[in-house]
Amino acid sequence: MSVKQQQAREIALEAQGVELGLYAPHQKIYPQAVSGRFRNIKWAILIFTLGIYYFLPFVRWDRGPNAPSQAVLVDLDHHRFYFFFIEIWPQEVYYLTGLLIVAAVALFLMNAVAGRLWCGYLCPQTVWTDLFFAVERLIEGDRRERMKKDGEKWNLETFAQSMLKHWIWLMIAWWTGGAWVLYFADAPTLVYQLATFQGPVTAYIWIAILTFTTYFFAGYMREQVCTYMCPWPRIQAALTDEWALNVTYRYDRGEPRNSLKKAAALREAGQPAGDCVDCNQCFNVCPTGVDIRDGLQIDCIQCGLCIDACDNVMVKVGRPTGLIGYDTDINVKRREAGQPELKTRILRARTIVYAAVIALVGSTMAVALATRNSSGLAVIHDRNPLFVTLQDGGIRNAYTVRLSNKIPETRSFEIRVEGFEPSQVDSAGGKRGPNGWPVLSVDPDQTLEDRVFVTLPRNAVKHGHDDEDKRDIAFVLVDLASGASVRVKDHFMQPDGDKK
Repeated sequence: MSVKQQQAREIALEAQGVELGLYAPHQKIYPQAVSGRFRNIKWAILIFTLGIYYFLPFVRWDRGPNAPSQAVLVDLDHHRFYFFFIEIWPQEVYYLTGLLIVAAVALFLMNAVAGRLWCGYLCPQTVWTDLFFAVERLIEGDRRERMKKDGEKWNLETFAQSMLKHWIWLMIAWWTGGAWVLYFADAPTLVYQLATFQGPVTAYIWIAILTFTTYFFAGYMREQVCTYMCPWPRIQAALTDEWALNVTYRYDRGEPRNSLKKAAALREAGQPAGDCVDCNQCFNVCPTGVDIRDGLQIDCIQCGLCIDACDNVMVKVGRPTGLIGYDTDINVKRREAGQPELKTRILRARTIVYAAVIALVGSTMAVALATRNSSGLAVIHDRNPLFVTLQDGGIRNAYTVRLSNKIPETRSFEIRVEGFEPSQVDSAGGKRGPNGWPVLSVDPDQTLEDRVFVTLPRNAVKHGHDDEDKRDIAFVLVDLASGASVRVKDHFMQPDGDKK
């Protein structure tokens, strides 16, 4: 039932004195199978995206000894995220921030170019619902067969078909949940543990949650998730403009609607007749139950299936295809006014800005990844006390240092302090290296925290100057094997010059 049909029905019921509820009753949708260009694109995207989702955890990637071999892994135990050759540490959460920015702006860009591309082709709800629809058609038949069976009493055949359908739906939903948890542990190992009931309890819980949500949303909620639950249709409606391409029924060409025979007779008589033969195929194939001839609606996910259905009908009746197609609001209005169409402008200020933001954030992240150091150093100065005056008159400052070794090999690091001699720098857990500086060893892919003491001799302490209570220094972490270094600035505190 289209929007106009629903509205007409409500008006008729109100005229009869029937009190309507706050919410419209749910109308079950029976999408009809269709073939065509956009249907093929959706099949290709479905196979590609689900193939990646289900099988990517089993892809291996050699990172050397002491490192996991799973290509994509969220290692919660060791606080790491691995993506092929990339390894992200907790302190590098800004990469996640960058990815979220790129994803958000990419959604804006898709909307500016062609409306709800995400909703129609890439959204998980769309992809899994499409898969569930395919299983339903395969077992219970196409639109007419399913509607007929739902209107009749169950028999052994319909009961068996329904049980088989729901069992396959559950298997798809179960593997969806199972695939998700495989991204958080070594996939082959976890599969064996789950199969032998030795897996972590949390894994079983998450599989159960995701199995239920996938089965419920894709099998029952379907278009209601897009219409009532998802916020993106409302957001994208506020972001779109008159140059964005949207799935559109071309009124100037389709109206007035007539049956095929009547339209032919009108054309022979020289009278106007639209190309739309009112076959309702565009409505029948819509997964959200939208009649595109009623105009753009928030329910429409713009998947393009109505374009395929209409083009197939136009070919059969000998009329040009494209009665329904991707079009811009500005051209719709110009045709209605009898004005010539304008060329579609993909490149305009909005899309250029979005693309530039994506390029800027993406290139910044790429440069940061390419130039980042495989070691890290953090220094925290003791706050209480800020300094200690030694018996010989010297001044000592204490610091807590955290060393990070981001590669799967044990490394030895030398800790230097610029402006001081090696003998003036000591560490609680390190030994003196060949250059006299403290040396600490850090295990593969680990961090190490230690205490470092920096001493300023009495003869180097300057008094009588107000600005001498704090001096800038720098800690330098040097990898003894490669010579690579990390430099961190800090301060050395000493008595105020006025307080001799």
